Amino acid sequence: MKTILYKADSRGSANHGWLDTKHSFSFANYYDPERINFGVLRVLNDDTIAGGKGFGMHPHDNMEIITIPFEGDLAHKDNMGNASVIKQGDVQVMSAGTGVYHSEFNNNPDKAVKLFQIWVFPNKRNVTPRYDQISIREVAKENELYQILSPNKEDQGVWIHQDAWFHLGKFDAGKSDTYSLKKDGNGVYLIVIDGEMEVEGQVLSTRDAIGIWDIEKVQFKAAIDSQILIMEIPMELSY
Repeated sequence: MKTILYKADSRGSANHGWLDTKHSFSFANYYDPERINFGVLRVLNDDTIAGGKGFGMHPHDNMEIITIPFEGDLAHKDNMGNASVIKQGDVQVMSAGTGVYHSEFNNNPDKAVKLFQIWVFPNKRNVTPRYDQISIREVAKENELYQILSPNKEDQGVWIHQDAWFHLGKFDAGKSDTYSLKKDGNGVYLIVIDGEMEVEGQVLSTRDAIGIWDIEKVQFKAAIDSQILIMEIPMELSY
């Protein structure tokens, strides 16, 4: 087993007034040559966007982009004709492929929206751009992981062009679980959304994360009521 610890207070940060953001990996004006990516996980931004504010139309290509709101509502528009509001309990995915333009704005004028935006390198370049958004409220479980993303269109959650699986979980204090990796050569990036978790002997607090690879299973236990996101992703980029 190999591990790398990512403490919450070691992340890059920027506060633009309307946007307060933390970068787990190099992004925009934050650059750390030791923090470019973890496997095919390229970006994990922890964003708080002020009421009515947001990102105007901007381009992406050849990236799988996943957005998970934790508080508030995010309005999305793109040049594929999609216009929607992503709410807490939803997950959104966009395969940028050959190129897409989109905007993201806080849909509420008087309260912040808080979200993770995650970028994953795809396993196919120049695919046709696509958009999807689903509610994960009906599949949410207590004290058990539940899948929100996979490579397979027929599976639970959204799908992306990559051999990756994402799971969320809320656990009461003292509860434990085990995550079994689905593909050889993959690793796991686990981030504590809130609470305190012991992961393979390492204690993680809110927004701490750990990368683990060369392992078949990951064991964890909640020290207090906690919520986590587990991302299983390939450790090597291949097209």
